[in-house]
Amino acid sequence: MWVDEASFYLLAGVVRSYAPRKHTPILHVPLSRDHLSAISGITQEGELLLVMQERAYKGVDVVRFLKYLLRHIEGRLLVIWDGVPIHRDSAVEAFLAVVGTEGTEGTEGTERLCIEQLPSYAPDLNPDEGVWNYLKHVELRNLSCHNLAELRHELRLAATRLRHKPDVIRAFIKQYGY
Repeated sequence: MWVDEASFYLLAGVVRSYAPRKHTPILHVPLSRDHLSAISGITQEGELLLVMQERAYKGVDVVRFLKYLLRHIEGRLLVIWDGVPIHRDSAVEAFLAVVGTEGTEGTEGTERLCIEQLPSYAPDLNPDEGVWNYLKHVELRNLSCHNLAELRHELRLAATRLRHKPDVIRAFIKQYGY
């Protein structure tokens, strides 16, 4: 499973539209730094698991997401993620140490969860970047939201639409050379 984080702002991701010439569409949105932080994981089978919150992710939030993955994915789980500092947070390292010694749900931890780290900044190696690109530039293109509740609702709908397209998710993995 490839894992990555992203942020979604109230400002629209503007892409080309099919408006008539000389009738440029105008998007009205509040100028704000408010955002939703999202973390997701994709599998080779084309499954998407996504969680969002209204603040930046910290180590304890990453631990919560790893527990979420362990509940929803059966068998062994290989997590491949980048080298962002929150992945090396003390809470994450403590969780991985506990899972590695005690295991989860009656299985040996080292067999249940394995972590592989990509280089610190390598968006061209993580197919989960394709999910963010697709959500921002296809599903949510030219969408302007007035508040975080509306953005959360639209992002949830967009992620649901993407979940019903496992071929698209598998194409991200193939595009990145896996």
